[in-house]
Amino acid sequence: MKLVVQIKLLPTPIEARALEATLCACNEAACWVSEIAYERDVRKNFALRKLTYRPVKDRWRLGAQAAQHVIKKTCDAYETLRVNLKAGNLGKPGSKRYRKATGKPIAFRPEGAQPYDDRMLSWQITERAVSIWTVRGRLKNVAFTASVEQLATLALYRRGESDLIMRDGMWFLHATCEVPEAEPNTEPQGFLGIDLGIVNIATTSDGEIMAGRALNRTRTRERTLRAKLQKKNTPSARRRLKKRRRKEARRAKDINHKIAKHVVAEAERTGRGIALEDLGGIRERVRLAKPQRATLHSWAFHQLGQFVAYKARKAGVPVVHVDPAYTSRTCAECGHTDEANRVSQAWFACRNCGFVDHADRNSSRNIRARAEELWRRGVQSITPAPPPKTGSGTGRKRSTTASGARCANPSFSEG
Repeated sequence: MKLVVQIKLLPTPIEARALEATLCACNEAACWVSEIAYERDVRKNFALRKLTYRPVKDRWRLGAQAAQHVIKKTCDAYETLRVNLKAGNLGKPGSKRYRKATGKPIAFRPEGAQPYDDRMLSWQITERAVSIWTVRGRLKNVAFTASVEQLATLALYRRGESDLIMRDGMWFLHATCEVPEAEPNTEPQGFLGIDLGIVNIATTSDGEIMAGRALNRTRTRERTLRAKLQKKNTPSARRRLKKRRRKEARRAKDINHKIAKHVVAEAERTGRGIALEDLGGIRERVRLAKPQRATLHSWAFHQLGQFVAYKARKAGVPVVHVDPAYTSRTCAECGHTDEANRVSQAWFACRNCGFVDHADRNSSRNIRARAEELWRRGVQSITPAPPPKTGSGTGRKRSTTASGARCANPSFSEG
């Protein structure tokens, strides 16, 4: 499986200026190549290379490999645009958003990432240094920092290209690694159900509740601070906004990584699989009041699902995605489904048998039961149909399918 290892470069001021000049030159060249591709409707790599390779090398003084990567990067950008248009991610044909995306050439930011191959970048992992090509010559012994685990992964599994990235004045290399997957567990001893939520980010069927309230308080505080700074709109306020713009995302990502690591480790230790909800399209299905929308859209459940999926594949733990419909209203003991069962956000009380439990734990037990049933039936991967956009219901995590949703193939799921 492919993993991306991020390492932080520690260039000197002179080296940083050379790296910055390289990114600017490569992205300026990519913008010019993009204009040629748009005007002549040439989107294939080899055809576009015939038109632009020599001018890119001569005008921007790029090396042969750098020029080819600039052209390939442009072709990849247009391919991504084509796929998004086909999938409807940029609106319907003729819509304002669709016309905006297709009405002009793709532009590249001056600090946009630039791919490097082994001819342009060499690693001295034991010395924690790299030798990297720039428009001002090759820089040797550029220091970097990484954890022991990252160094081991780089030394054993690094394959293919790496991307040079500048973010908030810091320099990074994203190295692609081919990490072997563990032998998948085809006979799990049950499943660990995971209920995903906003108040409690993850609740397991074992009764463990992870994160949630502290993160939401921090998000609320950050939103309030951003609103004050935007309203003030002074140079110092804008500098503070720029400095803090990714802080919340980094915190959420760190928490998601920790939750995913803990969940996968627990499932691997007990020989179980992992059961998750298929929450695709929930933002389109749910209608909320304006104050609640920011909370919903900052909920990084998809990221958490991706983290769980790749860590599970690495450990050989099977992952099953089930339909979330009515998991919060169904009694895990008797199976009775009633909207009145959900007494509050935190508590569940069955109107039929009187069973009382934490609402999220009850949901996670229902998720576990559905996963075990799907696994016994050997259901193949099925993606639920998108729900019709009618009505204005605010039901929690509803879906149009009620019987199964999608299950991993007999070994694991991509998530």
